[in-house]
Amino acid sequence: MTFSAIAAALPAHAVTSIDHLPFPRIASGKVREIFDLGDALLLSATDRLSAFDVVLPDGIPGKGAILTQISNWWFAQTGGILQNHLLPDQAGEFARRGITDRDLQLRSMIVRKLKTVPIECVVRGYLVGSGWSSYQKHGTVCGLTLPPGLRQADRLPEPIFTPTTKAPKGQHDEPIDDTQGTAIVGAALYARLKAASLALYQFGHDRAKQAGMILADTKFEFGTDAAGNLWLIDELLTPDSSRYWPAESYAPNQSPPSYDKQFVRDHLLAIKWDQKPPGPRLPAEVIARTQDKYLAALKNLLSLGA
Repeated sequence: MTFSAIAAALPAHAVTSIDHLPFPRIASGKVREIFDLGDALLLSATDRLSAFDVVLPDGIPGKGAILTQISNWWFAQTGGILQNHLLPDQAGEFARRGITDRDLQLRSMIVRKLKTVPIECVVRGYLVGSGWSSYQKHGTVCGLTLPPGLRQADRLPEPIFTPTTKAPKGQHDEPIDDTQGTAIVGAALYARLKAASLALYQFGHDRAKQAGMILADTKFEFGTDAAGNLWLIDELLTPDSSRYWPAESYAPNQSPPSYDKQFVRDHLLAIKWDQKPPGPRLPAEVIARTQDKYLAALKNLLSLGA
């Protein structure tokens, strides 16, 4: 689909719940709802928005559709690096299962049933966020020693793999090192996860740069099938799982503006919310400007073509 077609199809109001589907709901996350289709899963992204691990009362209209379409674009781009969980003919799958609602199609994907790998695979290419905080205190990021003298938002000498635990709902993911990661999933699988994550990040960074964006860091999720084959799952290189900066305004020694919900986080910090539920309502301007950021990321990527 073209950017204009997607933008025109976005709802006027945030879709924060997906109900009344004729399929069993088997999981509900901060953003996604997962339904059992028997031989496959239906992953539907709502417009819910979380910040500091709290789902806020206001969503961002069309956010779920934007994220899904960004993921679909990246899944198509990265097929040569690693297979992904999307069933090949999404339009045909929707039709075969009687899913005709256009909004639901835009925010959903029909995927293979796979066993989720129990670690989050994070790759950082720039020194920012919690990594910058850790570096200032210890000269390290997730236990990895970095060269002295780096500035905030500096590009790292090479991307680093900094996985975390996959914490239960309501708990925080915790950084793990190679030894801990190997203990969780085994040496062979851990090595494959690390290699695939670094390759995917490098590809994503280079491709995003062509679209005028810098991919500072990102998180991947993987699954395995009964034969032990590795698959890329969940969302891929979206503004919710990644940190994108406008290349034209990038400069070190600052926290660059981003295409994600950092605008919302900044607002919440400014009003001194205690980061405990329930979350505060968001002003209309914050909602509109956040939607604009998600849309800008989608438009930049789709400008590169298929």
